[in-house]
Amino acid sequence: MRLWNFWLNSFILASQYNPPRFVELLMLTLAIAMLIVATILPDRPYLVLGLSLVVGASISIIVREAIAPSPQTRITQLTALLLLLISVYGFADLLQTL
Repeated sequence: MRLWNFWLNSFILASQYNPPRFVELLMLTLAIAMLIVATILPDRPYLVLGLSLVVGASISIIVREAIAPSPQTRITQLTALLLLLISVYGFADLLQTL
């Protein structure tokens, strides 16, 4: 029970300390889960939802880093841009298969 209490308190503290980064982390975690489900079940809604979450999180990261830069701004922006390009490529590939 202590382990669950520790994780819950860490979860609450992380969400209060930096809410935008927490929301981005949550979006990327859900995107990973949806993309894993999309590889197991070949349904398009899971793939579209996962890619949409990646696009939203990437744009949020780019905007947040432009407004309030962190010590590793350049790496964070490049990673977000790479995720954005990969998800746009995924959407383009998805549209071609229709």
